[in-house]
Amino acid sequence: MKGVATAAATKRAIRVKRHKARKSYYVYILLCDDGSYYTGYTNNMASRLEKHKRGSGARYTRTRRPKAVVYVEKFKARRAAIKREREIKALSHREKHELVSIGSDAHRSPNEYLP
Repeated sequence: MKGVATAAATKRAIRVKRHKARKSYYVYILLCDDGSYYTGYTNNMASRLEKHKRGSGARYTRTRRPKAVVYVEKFKARRAAIKREREIKALSHREKHELVSIGSDAHRSPNEYLP
């Protein structure tokens, strides 16, 4: 019985450690070749942008080819990032353009995320 309690305590400790080492999540907007915007979220900007670049990212960007990252927001929680992604996707093209014009809150140029 003592071994079972130790295993449970170890699992709790691992969960706590993972919780402390939580990843950041990003909501981003790409400007595509046809002038449209693509909005997505990820926990690894470099990897996700590389996928878009190779054409293995979202179906939308396979045909419209992304030109640049024009907007990035950083979140601590996945749920918050998904919620924000939905909000941005619901915006019109004009509203997205206005958002992009205001700029990212990431304190870095969005293109610094490019691989």
